[in-house]
Amino acid sequence: MLSQRARYALHALTYLARRHGGAPVSIGEIADGAQAPRKFLEAILLDLKRSHVLASSRGRTGGYVLAREPGEISFADVIRALDGPLALAPCASKTAYRPCATCPDVETCEIRPALVAARDAVAAILEDWTLARAAVQGVPAL
Repeated sequence: MLSQRARYALHALTYLARRHGGAPVSIGEIADGAQAPRKFLEAILLDLKRSHVLASSRGRTGGYVLAREPGEISFADVIRALDGPLALAPCASKTAYRPCATCPDVETCEIRPALVAARDAVAAILEDWTLARAAVQGVPAL
């Protein structure tokens, strides 16, 4: 399930994608635009900055901007940065693979193929869905 952190992040980043190429956007404006609690969003944006999804500047005219073009940032990038792998179980993950603690043999596990298929389907959609796509398909820019 998508965490509330990832949900707020996707709203905030889509808001920034609509303003891409302009001046940095303040945390207050992003919180209003994303309809997210400012304090909660501050921590989320710092994590996204550490993951090189966002860049920031200080001062009166400071704020946040996307670190890359909106078409280069996928929903999968954001979710992985905040929630970790997309897979339902560690044995099905491409980015954080490890055998499940309770599985006697990952090669003969009868549920792993379904988990891998689910991960592949979800990843295909989320890797294709970018902030640019969300910005034009979502609510019009203010």
